[in-house]
Amino acid sequence: MSRIYLSAKLPELGTKLLKEAALEYKVYEGDGLISKEELIENVADCEVLICPLSTQVDRDVIDAAPKLKLIANFGAGFNNIDSAYAKDRKIYVTNTPIVSTNATAELTAGLIIALSRRIVEGDHLMHGKGFDGWAPLFFLGHELKDKTLGIIGMGKIGQALAQMMNAFGMKIIYNQRHPLTSELEEKLQATYYSQAEVIQQADILTLHAPLTEDTHHLLTSDAFKQMKNSALLINAARGPLINESDLLQALKDQQLAGAALDVYEFEPKVTEGLKELPNVILTPHIGNASVEARDQMAAIVVKNAIALINQQPIKYIVNGLD
Repeated sequence: MSRIYLSAKLPELGTKLLKEAALEYKVYEGDGLISKEELIENVADCEVLICPLSTQVDRDVIDAAPKLKLIANFGAGFNNIDSAYAKDRKIYVTNTPIVSTNATAELTAGLIIALSRRIVEGDHLMHGKGFDGWAPLFFLGHELKDKTLGIIGMGKIGQALAQMMNAFGMKIIYNQRHPLTSELEEKLQATYYSQAEVIQQADILTLHAPLTEDTHHLLTSDAFKQMKNSALLINAARGPLINESDLLQALKDQQLAGAALDVYEFEPKVTEGLKELPNVILTPHIGNASVEARDQMAAIVVKNAIALINQQPIKYIVNGLD
């Protein structure tokens, strides 16, 4: 029988599909993340590795799995996998795109609202000393209507977010490598600007770009100095898009008014000092952490595993193997 190894537990739908296909599989049952040593031990005779973004699949792991034919990543990103080396070894690498779009856009919208209206600060206050009563100048935030939302990275998630925030009456500006079609821009009510212009004009700047050599440290101290002092920054894309030490200093220097992060430069570590700032919201990489999205992701990785073993076409190959 074919061997499938899961380096983390999947939603129940995933294991249900594996059982229905009558395939032999094994799941990591330990607490916390799987260690490299245990991963190497368990991939030694498997044909398919199903892994989350938190599982690092480097050359050592790949070399330890001579029968490996597919690495099915449970996530839209795949920076945790040495996909180029996998290609050299004729091993498919797949991801789970598209199904995270709505969930991640919704979380981003939630962070924008929470940061603008100081919802998390208010919650902390009420869980602590409380307040003396309503007052005209107490705990003021900002409305989103007529504010400028700057989106860097106008892929599926950026587009979904633009549609959501249109409902709040925001002005949408964006930047990415290539502008959208005029028809799509009209539908999204979005206007293309240079990256520098988006950074300078945005009241709220949100990142939805992929992590590449070109986008690593997309935002550093130079960019923060160009932002409005009243601007807010959201990152629910990839942590290393931001130089977090520069962000920390910019927040201390009041070069921007606040930030909300769902991903981190040195994830899962959070840069020292960010936790102490009241105008910073930190969430534990929950962009696509909805029951609906995770079920769809589980279905993709398991169906790809079943297809490969049955010598059928697989979907969402990201490392160039046909």
